[in-house]
Amino acid sequence: MADNCEFCTHFVSDDELGDYCDISLDEDEMERFLTQNVSQCHYFQLYDEYKTVKKQN
Repeated sequence: MADNCEFCTHFVSDDELGDYCDISLDEDEMERFLTQNVSQCHYFQLYDEYKTVKKQN
C-alpha cells in the first residue's frame, strides 16, 4: 500500500511536514483508517494529470 501512496491524489509531499495523506475524515473514519490491516487503501484515487488537462480543453 505504501508504494501506491505516491500515485494517489491525496498524497502530499512537504519539505517541512514530510509526506502525508491529505484526506478529510471524521473521528470514527480516521480510527478505522489507522487500524485497518488491508492491502489496498479504500481512499486511494489515482492522480491523473492528463484528466485535469482534458477538463481544461
